[in-house]
Amino acid sequence: MIGITELSLIALSQTEPQQTTQEQTKETQATVPAKETKTYPAQKQSMKAIRVHEFGGPEVLRLEEVPTPRPGRGQVLVRMHAIGVNPVETYIRTGTYAYKPTLPYTPGNEGAGVVEEIGSDVNEVKPGDRVYTARSVSGTYAEFALCTTEQVHPLPANVSFAQGAAMGTAYATAYRGLLQRADAKPGETVLVHGASGGVGTAAVQLARARGLRVFGTAGSDKGRKLAREQGAQEVFDHLAPDHFEQIMKATGGRGVDVIVELLANVNLGKGGRVVVIGSRGRVEIDPRDTMERDADIRGMGMPNTPPAELASIHAALVAGLENGTLRPVIGKEFPLAEAAQAHRAVMEPGAFGKIVLVPSM
Repeated sequence: MIGITELSLIALSQTEPQQTTQEQTKETQATVPAKETKTYPAQKQSMKAIRVHEFGGPEVLRLEEVPTPRPGRGQVLVRMHAIGVNPVETYIRTGTYAYKPTLPYTPGNEGAGVVEEIGSDVNEVKPGDRVYTARSVSGTYAEFALCTTEQVHPLPANVSFAQGAAMGTAYATAYRGLLQRADAKPGETVLVHGASGGVGTAAVQLARARGLRVFGTAGSDKGRKLAREQGAQEVFDHLAPDHFEQIMKATGGRGVDVIVELLANVNLGKGGRVVVIGSRGRVEIDPRDTMERDADIRGMGMPNTPPAELASIHAALVAGLENGTLRPVIGKEFPLAEAAQAHRAVMEPGAFGKIVLVPSM
């Protein structure tokens, strides 16, 4: 393992969706007085949405016709143009994740589109505004998604809907982990261990914009090329058995300050010298090792983010989109009907950017 002067552990607990069941949506519609919804009716009384009626494999994701939700007080209805797909949604789908939604439910946390309809007491956005969503009331794997005003953020005109669909989870997670919890400083060296996926490319871009020296790893030539294109000054093959030694050599024997780790169950046990943003299993840590290395271990869960810090994250992300320092990379796009295939793809090794669902394909 490599040496480290300042080490943090950021354990990702990706945003748990605030999803409602179809029955809950109907109840909301039935109890919202007509006067609470401004007169911008959705064009469709029904919509296509992915529904999960039982926990299991990707095959449980079914495209169905359901009633289009109506926004109540402080809510916004967004016509989705692109929908982000994240590993956490595959964990929830299996029924083995800490968060277990009531069946049936519509998956999804993030996406981008246009405000279709607003409820009463909504002054932050208006129908026709381009927005990206970070969390949702009804689930985003659908033609329309119901959100609170806090869950929608401006999408600059220079950014595509597909790129906007990458912001709510991947970029927010990378920002929270790297800059708020790890408190990475300009001039420090950061290793993004898995720099070619959605969160990895986000972390590389954010780190470069912050003035850090950025190392990235990927398991293929294509992935390493992508990491370098996003701003990594040094790239390494994390499948090479000596890649930690290579990284140590690149730092002149000093080691890095922060490691952004996206597969902690594989790498965390190797001395505990990692900053964790993602994990797909359990790992054993030797406490003596952390003592010998003065390891600074910090946990992180997006649901724990205080409202003021969450607002700060998205203000910074919107600014980054506007000035071009943040440029989400889209790896693959699938029609909404092929959500099952997208769930398989997001869990395959060698991801290159963000996987997105498109309702209109």
